[in-house]
Amino acid sequence: MGLGKTLLLGFIAGVTILIGMPLGRMRRPSEALRVSLNALAIGVLIFLVWDVLSAAWEPIDEGLAAHHETGAGLGPTFGYGLLFAGGLTVGLLGLQQYEAWMGRRVRRTRQSMGPGAMAGQELRPRGIAAWSPGKQLALLIAVGIGLHNFAEGLAIGQAAASSEIALATLLVIGFALHNATEGFGIVAPLAAEAEADSAARPSWGLLLLLATIGGGPTFVGTAVGHSFTSEPVSVIFLTLAAGSILYVVIQLLAIAGRSSRRDLIYVGVLIGLLAGFLTDAIVTAAGV
Repeated sequence: MGLGKTLLLGFIAGVTILIGMPLGRMRRPSEALRVSLNALAIGVLIFLVWDVLSAAWEPIDEGLAAHHETGAGLGPTFGYGLLFAGGLTVGLLGLQQYEAWMGRRVRRTRQSMGPGAMAGQELRPRGIAAWSPGKQLALLIAVGIGLHNFAEGLAIGQAAASSEIALATLLVIGFALHNATEGFGIVAPLAAEAEADSAARPSWGLLLLLATIGGGPTFVGTAVGHSFTSEPVSVIFLTLAAGSILYVVIQLLAIAGRSSRRDLIYVGVLIGLLAGFLTDAIVTAAGV
């Protein structure tokens, strides 16, 4: 399949993330909807952690099996293990350190503000540091999902480059359904903020930016996958995604713990998990 048609497949697979984004603009969503969205996001993200770690562990598992069966060397397996541990560490602890750095920066800025409107205007936090906690968390979710979707795009591009048209088509269908559910995960923190303050509604521009960060890498990964295949690169991106998604899940669990609607939390997590496995089943039907 040519590059143009392959890129179209990658675009279709990634653009469906837009489906869930308008929910972030809702005015004062009900507590039930807010809690359900948060729980749904947790369920989807837990599935994604399992999904990406399973794929990243596969070359390690194959190397260990080959060593047991044929006595093959463990050098490549050891290398994949280092990539696995390194990517997971950077993805999880890197975001934690970034959050700590951002918090220190905001505190220093506030402490250094002198009296007068001019001083406050000059020293006010800028950029992402000035975003609300809900917007910052939504950004982190989008980044984690984007890393995961880059790896999905690699799979689409590699299938198309190998002229496996049926496989590439099924991958696009499965990943498109997958990305549609991921959009709800990104807007969950935004819906929580809008419930507390209707003035905190995100702009359409911000929603489009978050959707691009989360879904755009599917398109980029498709282009890269069509050009060359690299299992080590795939392992790195998958483990980076897993670490960053784990970080976000911990944040969302803390938010869920403050709700009294435990019934909605458990049901939402279950629906999110089942939605993830259902869409993954479509991809598995293609033999992946």
